[in-house]
Order: sequence, then C-alpha cells, then structure tokens
Amino acid sequence: MTATDGIAQVNTLATQYAFTVWSAASDFLIIIILFGILFLFAWYIGRATLVSILLAFYAAYAIYAVFPVSYLPTAPAMTALVANLGLYAGLTLVFYIILRRVVVSDFLYVGIFGTIILAFLGAAFLLILAFNIFPVASIYTFTPAVSALFAPQAYFFWWFSAPAIGLFFLAR
Repeated sequence: MTATDGIAQVNTLATQYAFTVWSAASDFLIIIILFGILFLFAWYIGRATLVSILLAFYAAYAIYAVFPVSYLPTAPAMTALVANLGLYAGLTLVFYIILRRVVVSDFLYVGIFGTIILAFLGAAFLLILAFNIFPVASIYTFTPAVSALFAPQAYFFWWFSAPAIGLFFLAR
C-alpha cells in the first residue's frame, strides 16, 4: 500500500464519519435550534425569564385549547400553520408579559445545569405541540428518529408535563 492509498482510505473514513455525524445532528437540528434559542434567551435576559416563558407556554396552551379554531383559516396548509402558530405565539407573548411581572428574579434561582435542562424540556414541549397540536405535518416531514420520540400520542403527556416537573425540581 502506498502513501496515496493510505491517505485515500483516511479521507474516505473521515468523510463517512462526518456524514454520519451530520445526519445524526440534522435529525435533531430542530430541537437543537429551539434549545439554543431558549438557552440564549435565559442566558442573556435572565434565568427567571426562562421560568416565565415556560409557564407562559402552559397558559397559552390552555387558552389555545379552548379557542374556537373554526375562525382560523384552514385552506392552504402554510396559511393554516402560520395562523395557528401566530395565535399561540401571541398568547404566549401576552402571558409572558404578565408572568414576567410576577416572577421576580430576586426570589428565584436556577443553576446553569438547571437552565440547560429546562431549555431542553422547553424545546421538547414546543416540538410535542408541533407534532400533536399544530398542523406542521402537512408542511414538513420530520425524520424518523425525531418522529419516533415525539409523534406517538402515548408520549404526549410525558413531554407535555416534563417542563413543569423540571420547574418543580430545578427552580428554587
């Protein structure tokens, strides 16, 4: 074997492993992006704001669940998705503003590892809503690995309640 053959084999192995790592990361790219947004939000604005936003997710879902969705458009799939997400985002914003005034950072402590866990659970909460509540499936097809974690209806309760359980144990 020559040096050129050895370099070619190393390049082939490196390329195969790089594609394997990229495909694994791209399967979870959506949750990584949501986690990054929530973590950076908590890091720069304050950890109490992460608690406020997680509680606002629940409050917004409570109102969204009883909202008469017959008023929202359903015809083009993208319009229906944007209308549903816009309504949920607007409700989340309203409840976040209210809860931000109530949750005072002087009386609340969440450590860095707690922030990481809560940001992940918040991202999982949004993803479980995307799978089971919002009409995202008509626009985007998730990868099988992500679908196996979030699509089954049997997992809805556990992913839905995970941020609340995390807040119970991690926020002091």
